[in-house]
Amino acid sequence: MEDLALYLLALSMIFLMPGPDMILLLQTGARQGRTAALATALGLAIARACHVALTAMGLATLFKILPWTFDVVKYAGAAYLLWIGLQMFKISGESSCATEDNHLPPPSLRAAVRRGLLTNLLNPKALLFCSVLLPQFLDPNRSSVWEQLAVLGAVLVITGLAFDSVYATASAWVGRWLERNAKAQRIQQWLFGTLLIGFAVRLAFIQQG
Repeated sequence: MEDLALYLLALSMIFLMPGPDMILLLQTGARQGRTAALATALGLAIARACHVALTAMGLATLFKILPWTFDVVKYAGAAYLLWIGLQMFKISGESSCATEDNHLPPPSLRAAVRRGLLTNLLNPKALLFCSVLLPQFLDPNRSSVWEQLAVLGAVLVITGLAFDSVYATASAWVGRWLERNAKAQRIQQWLFGTLLIGFAVRLAFIQQG
């Protein structure tokens, strides 16, 4: 029980830290509403479940044995974040016209899930985080290591989804205010676009620990 509380505290600290996942959620909620942001949160949750499974399969070890595989995922993730950031600048220009016409294209929930999935899945640091954190809370003297890993992984996914749902709801409230303030809406798009491009550059230059 004490270990679980410590594990939840560690997860909470991680999910409270600003990163590309949080920025994507805030941007999606402010731009497309709560439902689209929750769909993005679902994509992030699926990606985290994949990272837990990949950790169990030992893919993080492969990154250490073959460093070029880490670089492939890293550069693919950086390119994807860069693309999303640049798209926000494009959307910023289009949103002013859409606001004047009182018409915004309906959000695609499938696209929102895909953005969340790829943003997290193509971040090798997220996989390395799982591979470092989860083993610290495994106790071979208790039950099956696989069962413990499954429980810890489920807690990680559920906790992340809970935090992401809060961000999605909060960003939707902000989005309703931005709808009445076109200038603030453009500033928000440029800010989030710049932050995602910054995360892309940062990801491109990270090295394995």
